[in-house]
Amino acid sequence: MQAVIAIPELAGIISEQQATEMLMRPVAGVPLLMRTVLTAARAGASDVLLVVPPALSDRFLQRLLQKVSRRGFRIELIQSRDFDLRGCSSWIILKRHLKDEFLWLPWNFITTKSFLSQLPRVGIESVNWSKAAYATLHEVDRDPVSATLPPRSAGGVAVTSPESAVSAERFLVANSGKVLDGIHTSFNRRLCWPFVRLLSHTPVTPNAITFGGVVVSILSAIAFAQGTYPWSVLGAFLFYIAGLFDEMDGMLARIKFAESPSGTWLEGMADGLSYLLLFGGVTIGLRRRYGPVAVWMGIALLIGAVLALITTSLQRRRATAPDRPNEYLGRFYQLLEKDSGNWISRVVRQVQAFQRRGILIHYIVLFTVIGALPLVFLLTTLGAHLTWILTLYFNHRFFSQSSEVAVSNVKEA
Repeated sequence: MQAVIAIPELAGIISEQQATEMLMRPVAGVPLLMRTVLTAARAGASDVLLVVPPALSDRFLQRLLQKVSRRGFRIELIQSRDFDLRGCSSWIILKRHLKDEFLWLPWNFITTKSFLSQLPRVGIESVNWSKAAYATLHEVDRDPVSATLPPRSAGGVAVTSPESAVSAERFLVANSGKVLDGIHTSFNRRLCWPFVRLLSHTPVTPNAITFGGVVVSILSAIAFAQGTYPWSVLGAFLFYIAGLFDEMDGMLARIKFAESPSGTWLEGMADGLSYLLLFGGVTIGLRRRYGPVAVWMGIALLIGAVLALITTSLQRRRATAPDRPNEYLGRFYQLLEKDSGNWISRVVRQVQAFQRRGILIHYIVLFTVIGALPLVFLLTTLGAHLTWILTLYFNHRFFSQSSEVAVSNVKEA
């Protein structure tokens, strides 16, 4: 898909410093024009047609191209004087550079991939040029009902001042979640909003936040290991805070375009380590109160947890492309939906969400506060062993055939 972005004529009239301040105003730690280009890439655009005024500084354009090239993204510059979005002559000049369908993005319009993916295709004569649009040079057939309705536009904020830049940052933070977020995770993310916006203006990286969550998990395990009720409650709240760190690293990575396969794997390893620390701390604490039986239960839980982490990691590696491990959960849910005729798939689809950390941290706090920590310990042990058993089952059901095809292709090659 092609994306089209036009820089206003004003940028070529003012000084280079003023143009830089206007076009590269930081929004959540990312320069404005760079954010627009990267948002187009995230929405699926493979190249960008950037319309620039002839008077715009060559040095500014070179710096922009250098930053974009580091991201492995292709950008084509077209110089056009007095480019008028509503003028047919301007589009006629660009026609030989345009594809039949393209994504239009105003240079200062802050939006997200999820909003862009919902855009309907509209004819170029119907585009609202102040917002993002999925445009085509051809006529669009509409049914009588939709023809009477205004075309749906992407949500977002146009940055024209420091105040609107603040609004854009709040918009980005509020929409930095995932489609699969439930009520528990959405509540967690709301608690993280002010901290994520603050961190976006610092050099703190998502990986640093991930490590910070592990440190808090260590403190949580130490508190649980004390064995008394007050220490256990403290440990539960610390584990909840560690879970918020787990939310913040992903939110910050999406806002600052810092997602990476290594970051996804690091986050998964940190989650697994946090669980092991939690279970180890709870085992030591319960041993102080219930004796050796708690140790044997803890060993059973740790074995189940380790097997669950190993099998889940192997399934993630098999189910996703090497550069997109973050798509694992979404794809797994899709497979469960398609396999809804199988009762095991239906049940797992309904209860699997409760194993996610964003939900589990709520129940750890709840059961600890009401004094039912041994019960959640028992349920977690059963859940851990069911997880690795079911992971092996679904690995065979969903992914063994694709694996056999890949092996046969390698042998033929």
